[in-house]
Amino acid sequence: MPPCDVPAEVRDSEERPAAARRRAVLMSGVDREQAQRRVFIDKQSPRAYRSFRESAAVVREVAADAGLDRRLVELINLRVSQINGCAYCLSTHTRAALEAGEDVQRLGVLPGWRDTELFSPRERASLALAEATTSPADAAAQEETYASARAVLTDDEISAVIWVAITINAFNRVSILSKHPVRAHHAP
Repeated sequence: MPPCDVPAEVRDSEERPAAARRRAVLMSGVDREQAQRRVFIDKQSPRAYRSFRESAAVVREVAADAGLDRRLVELINLRVSQINGCAYCLSTHTRAALEAGEDVQRLGVLPGWRDTELFSPRERASLALAEATTSPADAAAQEETYASARAVLTDDEISAVIWVAITINAFNRVSILSKHPVRAHHAP
């Protein structure tokens, strides 16, 4: 006979993974709403976040100095945010890309950029490098991507693309873990 302090949904689910069962047992005595409320870590630790934003400003300057225009930086921000599934950053950087003059069609096909002719060789190399930076586990693919980028991008551009990708990856984690809400924006 199962112990009575284990919730029925945990007891009755043989197919549930062990970690989920443990989490359900732990949550059984906790206010679920309170446990699901996220800490906005940017607000909770403002000094750390302010320092982080200052670093991001330097990265934007490095990108501009390397010759990456704002549209390309926003394409990188969007592609990395798509991979990471960060709704808040997708909303923010879609607006920024449009304000920088990016084309709606290109934004719409960005997840399939490899299958179109809408992106220049420089943009393609930058997007591939940003993807490799975001998902670095496949060392062989990363080496191939890096070699392809070297054929199209300068050292300064490679460095800037990687820094932009690293920075947006970190901001994605802040927003995802804080569950920053996405609010509707209305056209003027």
